[in-house]
Amino acid sequence: MTTAQGARARARQEITAAIKEAARRQLAAEGAAKLSLRAVARELGMVSSALYRYFPSRDELLTALIIDAYDSLGEAAERARDAAADVPPRARWTAVCEAVRGWALAHPHEYALIYGSPVPGYSAPETTVPAAARVGMVFIGILRDAHQGPGLAAPALPADLRPEAARMAADLAPDLPPEAAAALVAAWAQLFGLVGFELFGQFNRVVEDRETFFRHAADRLAESTGLGGP
Repeated sequence: MTTAQGARARARQEITAAIKEAARRQLAAEGAAKLSLRAVARELGMVSSALYRYFPSRDELLTALIIDAYDSLGEAAERARDAAADVPPRARWTAVCEAVRGWALAHPHEYALIYGSPVPGYSAPETTVPAAARVGMVFIGILRDAHQGPGLAAPALPADLRPEAARMAADLAPDLPPEAAAALVAAWAQLFGLVGFELFGQFNRVVEDRETFFRHAADRLAESTGLGGP
């Protein structure tokens, strides 16, 4: 790459970052449904035609923001997992849950973008899947470590759920038993339900000591997946 090409690449990266940052400010002020390329261009002092060279449509800009949010959340979960590498799997699980909550409280509008109401007229493409899977892969890894080490004690499945649980295990984590796969999916949904309830105000006048409540609930979710230990 020549010096000129390198300078152009850096300039493109800087402008792309500025566009996304302006879009995040618009998300905070107006919500994802009202995201507008023209409004972003106006804030940056660009003509719309220039911005379209970076993001040809609103949906492409939304996709970039969604991938960034999932990646940022995934990085937070992975850091918490790595920092808790020397503790038992159940404590590692709780540490990751707390990191997910911490990220959501620090990035409420980005959390709403990926776990809030769907944006009318927008359908997330397959390119968002790898980033969206990062948190789930962290939890799968924790269960895998426990399964290969001290073992899992996931609750037994009713007969009519076993085929679906086996399918989930085959798709998500073939080296985990179906009981663990089904419990993991349920715990994953409940975790983000807990975070969403806190972030979107459903706990107002219900839960006051939310940090302690969340830590307890996250530990119970760990137990529900078969992770043992105190």
